[in-house]
Amino acid sequence: MEHKVVRNIPRPNPDVVKTLGEQGVATVHEAQGRIGLLAPYMRPIFNSAKVAGPAVTVSCQAGDNLMIHAAVEVCKPGDVLVVTCKSPSTDGMFGELIATSLMARGVKGLIIDAGVRDVADLTTMNFPVWSKAVHAHGTVKATPGSVNVPVVCAGETIYPGDVIIGDVDGVCVVRRQDAEAVAKSGEARLEKEASSRAKLKAGELSLDFNKLRAKCVELGVVWVDEDK
Repeated sequence: MEHKVVRNIPRPNPDVVKTLGEQGVATVHEAQGRIGLLAPYMRPIFNSAKVAGPAVTVSCQAGDNLMIHAAVEVCKPGDVLVVTCKSPSTDGMFGELIATSLMARGVKGLIIDAGVRDVADLTTMNFPVWSKAVHAHGTVKATPGSVNVPVVCAGETIYPGDVIIGDVDGVCVVRRQDAEAVAKSGEARLEKEASSRAKLKAGELSLDFNKLRAKCVELGVVWVDEDK
């Protein structure tokens, strides 16, 4: 098997990435047909964490962070590092020192299907991380892997340059080639939600303006007044 570091990848339009980030994980997930969510065990290390950017992908051996170090060199400002392992791992493969290096290159955050350490430092640095685990168990630097190749991270296939969106609701991936269309769908969804919010504040029932009462009747639901 060939192990490689791909230096140059296509990246999406930064304005589209910004829009998707502002929309957030829940809206983007719905806007692209309820696909793209990473597994729910991927949690932010602090609740205010938010990120949106093109993926630089890393494939590592479990318990070995050699390729994370190799990936730093090819990262560009605005990128999000996405790390996965060839077998399940909760080892602390990432900490404050690598984060310092990534921040110096303008990297916005990390998605890692493994463990992280130095959480207090990362929080103080305001470096957003979503991980499977927090674990101080150390790692080695001995096994080759690859950078900027397709990977499977927390159940989702991610290609280099795909858009990664992360917030307190989790992590969602949008294919680079679909990003503009998804952003437009997201804007339409937010406009619809604003209209619904105004109706709800005015006392209207979603059961009625979403025509769900008729759906209930169709499904055999009946409204009755029980005698006391």
